[in-house]
Amino acid sequence: MSASEPYGLLLDQAQDKVALLSVDGEYTYVNAAAEEILGFEPDELVGTNAFGYVHPDDRAAVRRTFEGAIRTDDFTEVTAEYRHRAKDGSWVWLESRMSNLTDGELGGFVVSSRDITDRVAAEREREEATAHLREIAAVSSDVLWMFDADWSELLFANPAYEEMYGGSLDELRGDPATFLDAIHPEDRPAVKEAMERLSAGESVDMEYRVNAAEDYKRWVWVQGEPIVEDGEVVRITGFTKDVTDRRRRERQLVVMDNLLRHNLRNDLNIVLGKAEELEDEVPGSAEHTAVIRRVGESLLDTAQKEREVIELITDQRGTDAIDLRSVVEEAVETVGERYPEGSIAVDGLDAVVVDGGCELRSAVIELLENPFQHSDDGSPAVTVRLRSTEEGAELVVEDDLPPIPAVEADVLTGDHDMSHVYHSSGLGFWLVYWSVELSNGSVSVEVGTGGDERGNRITVSLPRAAE
Repeated sequence: MSASEPYGLLLDQAQDKVALLSVDGEYTYVNAAAEEILGFEPDELVGTNAFGYVHPDDRAAVRRTFEGAIRTDDFTEVTAEYRHRAKDGSWVWLESRMSNLTDGELGGFVVSSRDITDRVAAEREREEATAHLREIAAVSSDVLWMFDADWSELLFANPAYEEMYGGSLDELRGDPATFLDAIHPEDRPAVKEAMERLSAGESVDMEYRVNAAEDYKRWVWVQGEPIVEDGEVVRITGFTKDVTDRRRRERQLVVMDNLLRHNLRNDLNIVLGKAEELEDEVPGSAEHTAVIRRVGESLLDTAQKEREVIELITDQRGTDAIDLRSVVEEAVETVGERYPEGSIAVDGLDAVVVDGGCELRSAVIELLENPFQHSDDGSPAVTVRLRSTEEGAELVVEDDLPPIPAVEADVLTGDHDMSHVYHSSGLGFWLVYWSVELSNGSVSVEVGTGGDERGNRITVSLPRAAE
């Protein structure tokens, strides 16, 4: 066939390299795509042996494939992937379709080839990434998993699944529905709902109980993400982490908290009641009973703050957008009602929305209330201001009291030894510290900011909420 013939003109417009090979593999015709793909002009290839351009590692296999096809009696078409040398000496990956269809006018067997170099490179990158993932997954104590979009096929799960869920990976591959058998019956409806949400394109973050062999006493934390391509969920992937120990500690905290608060409240109410009886029945005891009442009421207040701290530690809610100016305004009003003999000067409150936890309200009240609790006359000079910054917000509370003890300041800033909690005056500053920390903020303390080495300035920095 000549390139001047109508068929040749038509083939020269094709994107694939189309060639005719003799029985021995000699090029008898090559279309114009050869130059675009390999850099060779067609005439440079015609008359040469095609297998001489094939990479030495691939040559024998490609020759066997070609010869096997042309020697078959019935019509057949086969495909081979291999490296073909380009004119500049580089190697181009080709996917060639070969058949035994020929006739006298063609003068050879048709071989149609397309450039798959980019595809092969991408596949190798995926294979390398998958190999690394499998290496990591093999030693991970967390379960890494991937299902198809409708949960009908398990695409990947590491060996940690068997330890955590108590099921067999082979069974899971054979029937992905067995995944639900490992989940506590009471938690299955919520898990099924979460699976539907993932299939619909929604992310999931949840905790539930697994492992029937352990009476479902194992708690896991699961985060799942849908993988979307062209607007359609094609796979679902995620990880599962064992949080049994954390759940156990949280439960122990709650039990101890309930027991402590119940007993402490009841016993202190008895003490305060007896103090009133003593004051009525014993002349001149008012000064002493006043001390009993003050200490008892302080302990009751500490018990309430302990409740807030326990809730803060065990609550799994994340951060949210919070109108900090409104929080400060409400806190100023609340503290003003509790201490009507004093006042709080507001030195400007910028409108700013921060990313923080709902417990910030309690933290702000604690910061504003603290000077009143430690003032001899109950009327300290307290100033509060809120400034919008490039990063977020700065809440500043100032007073004219003696310097905050170092052990208390260290609690606020996080520069504390946990044993120091026993020497600090209460849980208030711990509540502030944990609230700010969980809101991804920070606290700084300056002492001696006023005259006569008095005065304290506490600055709380919080991140701005995303638009």
